[in-house]
Amino acid sequence: MFEHRQDKMEVLMKDNEDFRRIYNRHQELDKRVTAAELGTAPMEDLALNQLKKEKLWAKDRLATLMDTVQA
Repeated sequence: MFEHRQDKMEVLMKDNEDFRRIYNRHQELDKRVTAAELGTAPMEDLALNQLKKEKLWAKDRLATLMDTVQA
């Protein structure tokens, strides 16, 4: 995620607590979604869709922070 802006992401991970918290939440959600899709952690479709929405919100928020914060 955000490989093309790796330098800025590293600075934000170090200096911005909000960015770091949202990034860690996104990573956690990504693992849960992947596990559900692979069948290693089955869940209802509704729950999976909710996780995907939350993951997308987190990614959008991270992108917004990267665009607005000077790094």
